[in-house]
Amino acid sequence: MMILPMFPLGTVLFPGAVLPLHVFEPRYRALTGWCLEHDSPLGIVLIERGSEVGGGDVRFSVGTEARIVEAAALPDGRWVLVLVGERRVRIDRWLGETPFPRAEVTPLEDAAAGPDAAALRDALQDRVHRALALKAELGEWAADVSPSLPDDPALAVWHAAGLGLLGEADAQRLLETGGLDARLALLSSLLDEELHVLALRAWGR
Repeated sequence: MMILPMFPLGTVLFPGAVLPLHVFEPRYRALTGWCLEHDSPLGIVLIERGSEVGGGDVRFSVGTEARIVEAAALPDGRWVLVLVGERRVRIDRWLGETPFPRAEVTPLEDAAAGPDAAALRDALQDRVHRALALKAELGEWAADVSPSLPDDPALAVWHAAGLGLLGEADAQRLLETGGLDARLALLSSLLDEELHVLALRAWGR
């Protein structure tokens, strides 16, 4: 168990993903300054109900530990940050909101990949290519850009999930899913649903 400064947001950050962030609310300015001063990671967690601004929000119980890799202070006290997700964490207990939200968290580890993980990764690559081709047909993706997933299935699942093919609720489901094989299977199922929707949209043009 560890204590992390927490930044609730309206988006999911996956391990290995990059998140640009504009920080303007006073409590999160304080959080940014503290993290930079102490070279501390922070937690990113999706807001279940409520707003990013003003407090009073309800948050999910699984988020991502992240690290600030770039920081630029603006003259009026705001910050422009770039974060990189590092690992999944479970929020065990919130510790208050002053001067910024903090929580006790536990890192979540996965069991070793099963024998089918490589085949699941290859099937995932095929689904990603088909989904992006349909989005390109709809004018929502550059036709000449078709990224290859990492060979490592553990990295591939997060890379595929970060391509903007999932809504936030499905992204959170994926983040909460323990075990690489289960996560690969869930993402494949979610992409099958997205492929069906994209195909109907392309057919109806």
